[in-house]
Amino acid sequence: MLKKLASMIKPFEFYFDFVSPYSYLAHKEIRKIENKISIKIKYKPVLLGGLHNLHGIKAPAFIPAKAKHMVRDCKLIAEKNNVKFKFNSYFPIRSLNLMRGVFVAEEDNFESYYIDNIFNAIWQDGLNMNDENIIQKILKNLNVNPKTFALRSTSSSIKDLLKTKTSEAYEKGVFGAPTFVVNNKIFWGQDRIEFALNEATK
Repeated sequence: MLKKLASMIKPFEFYFDFVSPYSYLAHKEIRKIENKISIKIKYKPVLLGGLHNLHGIKAPAFIPAKAKHMVRDCKLIAEKNNVKFKFNSYFPIRSLNLMRGVFVAEEDNFESYYIDNIFNAIWQDGLNMNDENIIQKILKNLNVNPKTFALRSTSSSIKDLLKTKTSEAYEKGVFGAPTFVVNNKIFWGQDRIEFALNEATK
């Protein structure tokens, strides 16, 4: 299917939050697709908690009947897709500043590298990303000054930008992560990538 799509694919959007293990699983599939065909999938950072609040809904992780199945579900998906995955024992991760950091990384042209490393730190390596010292170590490994990065990430302009992008997602009808938007149509869930790709050929 990927070869067939290569010559006709349109760019589309991927809404995500690092806190979401399903966003990580979708991200890994996206990277595989991007390596196989010439395609531009635009990563759109949102604050998932803020998005849920706007819609007045509760995340599956905080609904006991759903939460008890989530870890097993994620592991099944990871195994099926041959993706390294470790459910983070420090879950839920406070992703607010991590998501703000995406915009700083975008300004400095290392957005993809930053996203890859933060996702891996949480859902592949199982690191405690609620610990500022660990975040600083990762940033140093990316050749980024942690103090400067933190100051920029918590600036009013970056704070407002994440709020704005989350509100814009809400206005589009995005209600969870991961979500794909193609031709103004919403495809929710990591298992909807194929549907999004098909829509992108229309």
